[in-house]
Amino acid sequence: MANGWRWWALAAVVGITDAATKDWVRLNLFQGEVVPLTGFFNLVYFQNAGAAFSFLAGAGGWQKYLFIIIALVVAAVLTWALSIARPRTEAVAFSLILGGAIGNAVDRTQHSHVTDFLDFYWQNWHWPAFNVADIAICVGALILVCWTVFSAGGELRSKITAKQ
Repeated sequence: MANGWRWWALAAVVGITDAATKDWVRLNLFQGEVVPLTGFFNLVYFQNAGAAFSFLAGAGGWQKYLFIIIALVVAAVLTWALSIARPRTEAVAFSLILGGAIGNAVDRTQHSHVTDFLDFYWQNWHWPAFNVADIAICVGALILVCWTVFSAGGELRSKITAKQ
């Protein structure tokens, strides 16, 4: 359990960084404002009432509660999972996802939407805007997928080698 604190601390750093960056955007940009920084990246201020890719954004408001409940359930499961000794890679991934889920849930609870502000694009094609919490969730999920694939591959190689 003592080692679990560092993973919760990582989740807290993600959540605090997410909140601080969203606060900065709300204080310094107008909704819909675009600040070009490079030929492929803008800062924007977008209020996303939906989930990833604005999924259910126009659903009328009920989705806010659905997304908050999902985030809280995910947070509860990951908090429980982090209280059990587990491999470092898995704990880092869980912590990133936990921090991101809490960050977006807090934003949605306080503002009825999630503040997105990172806009990558190529010519006229824009990837949907996102935020620090989204990055943490995606990186955590990618770590879990890679860790699962490569650790499962190692176990499979061991079994094949043992049978020969």
